[in-house]
Amino acid sequence: MNTYQKSQDAISALTPEQFKVTQENATERPGTGELLDNILPGIYVDIVSSEPLFASSAKYESGCGWPSFTKAIDPVNVNEITDNTLGMTRIEVRSAHGDSHLGHVFPDGPKDQGGLRYCINSASLRFVHRDEMANEGYEAYLDQVEDI
Repeated sequence: MNTYQKSQDAISALTPEQFKVTQENATERPGTGELLDNILPGIYVDIVSSEPLFASSAKYESGCGWPSFTKAIDPVNVNEITDNTLGMTRIEVRSAHGDSHLGHVFPDGPKDQGGLRYCINSASLRFVHRDEMANEGYEAYLDQVEDI
């Protein structure tokens, strides 16, 4: 079993944008994230702690400009926190172990899949292709990755 945690080495390896997003709660510009159009099978993990966050089978095109998912791969790895910044109330999504800012969750996702839209910054994620999942210790999540 993996132990996921935030480490100074992982933080020091972040790009400036990854640092701003994960550590300073910034948001990447819409339509610019490198994982926005990714349609490969695999999982998305926290760039800081490597904890598994979302599966490709839950990813969909919402048109919002950020990668969108209908659910977390394992809810224990995602914290949802009330965010009252910018003059509105939203639900912020943070990784449970790495405490990375990931994005926000909204109640306007596909109704037939639970109705949620996890709107997530690419800069907070690392993609692990299905072919590499077992090598990286994520074999328990292979059943959540579809064949394309």
